[in-house]
Amino acid sequence: MPRSLNQQIFVAALLGLAIGLGFGATGPDAPGVKVGLYLAGLVGNVFVDLLKMVLVPLVFASIAVGVANLRQHSQLQRVWVATLCFFVFSMALAIALGLAAAHLFQPGAGQSGTWFRDATAGFAAKQMTPLEFAASFLHGLFMNPFAALAQANILAIVVFALLLGIALVVGGERYRNILLLLRETLELMLRLVGWIMRLAPLGIMALLIQLVATQNAAVLATLAKFVAVVIGTTLLHGFVVLPLLLYGATGMAPLTFFNGAREALLTAFATSSSSATMPVTLRCVEQHLHVDAEIAGFVVPLGATMNMDGTALYEAAAALFVANLAGIELDLTQQLIVCFTTMLAAMGAPGIPSAGMVTMVMVLQSVGLPAEAIAILLPVDRLLDTVRTMVNVEGDMIGSLVVQRWVGRPG
Repeated sequence: MPRSLNQQIFVAALLGLAIGLGFGATGPDAPGVKVGLYLAGLVGNVFVDLLKMVLVPLVFASIAVGVANLRQHSQLQRVWVATLCFFVFSMALAIALGLAAAHLFQPGAGQSGTWFRDATAGFAAKQMTPLEFAASFLHGLFMNPFAALAQANILAIVVFALLLGIALVVGGERYRNILLLLRETLELMLRLVGWIMRLAPLGIMALLIQLVATQNAAVLATLAKFVAVVIGTTLLHGFVVLPLLLYGATGMAPLTFFNGAREALLTAFATSSSSATMPVTLRCVEQHLHVDAEIAGFVVPLGATMNMDGTALYEAAAALFVANLAGIELDLTQQLIVCFTTMLAAMGAPGIPSAGMVTMVMVLQSVGLPAEAIAILLPVDRLLDTVRTMVNVEGDMIGSLVVQRWVGRPG
C-alpha cells in the first residue's frame, strides 16, 4: 500500500475510475452494481459532508486570526498597509486571469450530464435589478453571527470574522485571551482537516465510482482540458504577470529573482504546502533576495495564510468550469460574487496541502453551485496543488520585495 497521501489518492483515483467504468459497462440495473453504487454514494456523501462540517469554523477562525496577527506588528503600519494592498492587487489580477481563461477556453461547456443536473435541481437564478441586488447583497452581509454560523451563510461569516479580527487588532492586549482561543480553534480545525484528509483516498474513490458509472465519458475527457487551462494560466501568472509586477515596482530582473527564489519554489512544488515551505522561503527572501528581516518576518508568514494567487486563480476558474458542467450560466453579478468570495476564500485558506479543496466548497456555495461537484475536481486537486502552491509562495516573496521598495526599512 502506498505510504504517502499523494500516492494513496492517485491509486484510489485509478481504482475509482476502473471500478466506475466496470459498473458503467455492466449497467446500473445489475444487482451488484446497485449495491456498489449505493455504498459509493454513502461514502462519498459522508466525505463531502465532513468537508462541509469543518468549513465554517475553519474559515471563520483562519480569517479572524490572520487579520488579528497584524496586532503583533502594529508599529509597522506602513508595512502592513502596503502588504495588504499588494495581496489584494495581485490576487485580483490572478482571479481576473483565471476567469478570462475560463471564458476564453470554456472548459466543460456543452458537457452537462444527469449527475450534475440532479445535483443542481434546486438551483434557480434570481432575476434582480442592480439596486435590488445591492440591497439584498448588503442585507446578507450583515446579520446575526450566530444565525450566520447556524445557516452556513459564508459571506456573512467572513464579514463578521474580518470585523472581529480588526477589533482584536484595535483592542490589543485587552483581548489576548480571545485571540488565544481563536488560534487554538484554528489549530483544532486544522487537526480535523488532517483527519478528514486521511479519508480522502476512500472518499475520492467512492465519488469517482459514482461519477464515472453514471456519467458520460465525455465529461472525463473535458477534465483534461480544464487541467491544461488551469496549469497554463497559473504558470502564465507565475512566470509572466508576477515577474513583470516585480520588475515594474522594484526594477529587479526576473532572472535575478528566480535564481534567489529557486530553493523555495522547488520546496513548495514538492510539499504542496506554503506553511511547510515557510522556513525555506524566509531564508531565500532574507539571504538571497536581501529583504530586511523585519519586513520578511511579517510579509511571508502573513502571506502563507492570506496571499494565495494560485489558489484564487484555480478556484475562480473551477467555479466557471463547474457551472459549465452543471449547465448553469452565471450572470455578471454572480461572477462578481465569485470574485469576491474567491479572494476571501484564498485569504482564509491555510497553507497546507489540499486546503483549497475545503474553501472550494465555499466558492461553489456562494452562487448556489453544488458542493458535490468537487468530485470531478478531487482527482486532479493534488496535481494542480503543486503548481498553485509554488505560485502562492512566489507571490509571498515578490510581495516582500515590493513592500520593501514601497516603504523602505521600517522605523
